[in-house]
Parts: sequence; structure tokens; C-alpha cells
Amino acid sequence: MLKIASKTDIGRKRSMNQDSLFVCETPIGNLSNIFVVADGMGGHSAGDYASACTVKTIEREVMLSEDKEPVRILKNAIETANDEVFNKAVSDPKYKGMGTTTVCGTIYKDVLYVANVGDSRLYLINDMMNQITKDHSLVEEMVRAGELEEEEARNHPDKNIITRAIGVTGKLDIDFFEVDLRKGDLILLCSDGLTNMVGDDDILRIVRESGSIDESVEELIKVANRNGGKDNITVVIVDPFYNEVNSK
Repeated sequence: MLKIASKTDIGRKRSMNQDSLFVCETPIGNLSNIFVVADGMGGHSAGDYASACTVKTIEREVMLSEDKEPVRILKNAIETANDEVFNKAVSDPKYKGMGTTTVCGTIYKDVLYVANVGDSRLYLINDMMNQITKDHSLVEEMVRAGELEEEEARNHPDKNIITRAIGVTGKLDIDFFEVDLRKGDLILLCSDGLTNMVGDDDILRIVRESGSIDESVEELIKVANRNGGKDNITVVIVDPFYNEVNSK
């Protein structure tokens, strides 16, 4: 059985937490497990609503789905969340323009299935740290086009401009990834409140040096806050082979 550690934190600068998360280590609907992070954007209450609605809708739709195929289950759940957030945004002026990122995953037979929209990230961690998702942001598109270096991107003034988000338009383009897992792999999901405050090298060092994934989550949030805590911080770490590794 896998083990999941998760936490969300308001950070040091924001007046409310617009991040949301949902994790389930045991079967939910026809999925064996699920882990979801969402980072809302919009007015004071709008971003909070967008992320919370997205996470709750994904949970509900996964539970209700009669489909057996993980990617189709995730796709339907995220598209339904997009419909709900978008319809609320166009029907209620105080929620106009809201949206949210989401990154979610599920594991079935040692294969990780991932879906993402926006710039919340999923990493595979073993001896190295490999970003599986691709940010849907203006700055990352400039990096991929060779117009910006990674270091320049970290502090670029347009870093917060998202090119894809849930709830912004009626039609949604979702990225999907499949990753074969092996013993020793860990999975990290996070909002940009972590990655904007803590570099990849430090994230990898903290995860590898911590005594447990629970300690890793606490330390990552602590370091992000120590480095400024400019945004809400959400961290989820999944150990897919927890029982096998720890039973020896």
C-alpha cells in the first residue's frame, strides 16, 4: 500500500489560503488512490472558491464514475470541474475572472497517471528530481522556446501569467502523462508557493535527508516560509512502495 503525506499553509504574505488539496490512499470509485493539488486565482474569495470547487468536484466525479480507465476518469472529473467553476464565474459578478490550476495523479499497477492544467507541478524523485508536468505559463513557454534561461524565469515579472487554467473558458486543454514507477521513487505535487521559494536542489536534498515523507512535507513548508513565504504553499508527497520498503 502507498503512503501519502500532505499539508497546505497560508505562507507569510497572504491574508487567506487559496490552495486546496485532496488525497486518498485507498480505493475511491474505480481508482486505487488519488492525490490532487489546486492553486486558485482571482479576487479575495474567488480564488478560494475556484480551487475548493475543483478539488471537491474531482473527488465527487471520481467516486461516481463507472469508467475503468484512469486517464478517462481524471479527464472527465477535471472537465466537469471546469464547467462548474466557469459557470459560476459567468453567472455571479463577484466570481468573474476566477480560475485555478490543478495537478492530480493516481497509481495503478506501478504506473503513475498524471493530469495537469496550469503551473502547479508534479515531480518524480529518486536519485534525481524530474519534473513530469509542464507549466502552462507565459514564462515557461518562453523558456521552452529558448527566449529565456531557467534562472531568468525564476524571478521574471510575468511569472504569474498562466496560459491555461480551470474555469477561465468553457473548453479546457489538459495535459496527461504516464510514468512507470520503481522502488525508491517518490512523487511530489506542489503549488508554486513551494517552487518559487525553494530551488530544485534544496527540495531534492530535503526529501532525501528527511526521515519520513511527513518530515519532508513539514520541512519543505518551513523552508519556503523561511525564504519569504510570498504565496500559499501546498505540498503532497506520495511513497508508492511504502509497505514493501518498510517491511524489510
